[in-house]
Amino acid sequence: MPKHPVNEKLFIDGPVGRLEAALDRPGEGPLRGCAVVCHPHPQHGGTMHNKVAHTLARAFVRSGHEVLRFNFRGTEKSAGHYDNGVGELDDALAAIEFMRARHASYPLWLAGFSFGAAIAVRAAISTHVDGLISVAPAISRFASGLESQPACPWLVVQGDEDELVDIDEILAWVDGLEPGPELLVVNGAEHFFHGRLTELREAVMDFVDRN
Repeated sequence: MPKHPVNEKLFIDGPVGRLEAALDRPGEGPLRGCAVVCHPHPQHGGTMHNKVAHTLARAFVRSGHEVLRFNFRGTEKSAGHYDNGVGELDDALAAIEFMRARHASYPLWLAGFSFGAAIAVRAAISTHVDGLISVAPAISRFASGLESQPACPWLVVQGDEDELVDIDEILAWVDGLEPGPELLVVNGAEHFFHGRLTELREAVMDFVDRN
């Protein structure tokens, strides 16, 4: 029987104090890489325990990666206060550096959902990552007017029934990028992918395994 994934709770050093975090890793087998997952909007109940963020972590673990989920500043036990996406970008970069120091020789992926997806896009422009997964990215609110784009394999997953992130807005944004990301539109899926999390996990695993 395969061993269950291992979970470790910890704190990492952030720009304004400690950030609450969790490491998820495969229970057996060699690591293929590592990843950082960014959660949805902290002022609307978003934490590293969000189901979509957890699904992203599970996808990476099943693909042989150790994953760091963390709470942005001011969320649950993380120090600091919400900073409208500005300080949260610094938090994401600190999480990336933590995983780089931990796994210097491995590919590092970045992923995020909603608010966290927008922060992850900005982080992937600010520093090198080896791959990016953006689920329902809140681009217009937290990452509009980007002058460049991530230079790595990049998947955007968007539900066409999303009540918070407009599908037409996402399509127009992706069409304006060159070369742009790979786009997967999930028919009938709303913002939190209720009833579609297994489908989301499989799509992420497929993209990671191909890249």
